[in-house]
Amino acid sequence: MRRLFPVTDETAAPAADGSPGAAAPGGGREWSLAELAAAYAYPVPEPGAPRPWLRANMVSSLDGAAQHDGHSQPISSAADMRIFGTLRALADVVVVGAETVRQEGYRPAKARAEFAGARKAAGQGPAPAIAVVTAGLELDFSLPLFTSPLVPTLILTGAAAAPERIAAAEKAGARVVIAGEGMGVEPARAVAALAGLGHTRLLTEGGPRLLGQLIAAEVLDELCLTVSPTLTAGNAQRIAGGPSVAVPHRFELASLLEEDGFLFSRYRRP
Repeated sequence: MRRLFPVTDETAAPAADGSPGAAAPGGGREWSLAELAAAYAYPVPEPGAPRPWLRANMVSSLDGAAQHDGHSQPISSAADMRIFGTLRALADVVVVGAETVRQEGYRPAKARAEFAGARKAAGQGPAPAIAVVTAGLELDFSLPLFTSPLVPTLILTGAAAAPERIAAAEKAGARVVIAGEGMGVEPARAVAALAGLGHTRLLTEGGPRLLGQLIAAEVLDELCLTVSPTLTAGNAQRIAGGPSVAVPHRFELASLLEEDGFLFSRYRRP
């Protein structure tokens, strides 16, 4: 297990290129993106057809809120966003629910020069694709997520989705992937369908309803959870919603980082 270390730490090892790293606002040294990428690297695939690995990245307040006023940003931090960006840069595809796309104003993932070489060496495109999980395809296809992505946005939906909405998505440039027999998406089929497209390093950013479905279907391999040192009260959602599982799923702690009271944890399926 990777032990407790600050994301900004004056005792941390030098950056991968040998440089000491940037000074952190509170003293010490900010972890380089290369160090974060190494800390959050996906498992090395076994020979043959690589097994897909699905990780989730979520943030929660101390009292269990995944959002404040419908958005995650108020309980996030600069270090949380550095890790958020690193996780995206490591992924082949970012899987997200339609409601989160609407609430958070999702845009296409950007190409980042700092990760360009590593992505090319790993056989990845310039940026991860965004895959939107939706039953009704009630999305605004005039948004940049559909009109100007570096790689085409994917729509994961069921076989019973309205043909006119599928046509509208495809006209906007999205690629529609059927991952369910009815109106909705079956999580295991979605993971398999994405792997069939060559996307084996999977990242989901929720929302809570989607994460709950992935947990219930037992397809989640890893949870990257930021614990924010904030209290919100109110009736905000937890990081995962939906029906409870019959027996709680036990995960193992893989690493833990800290900065300014924020804890950045990684839990993996045993």
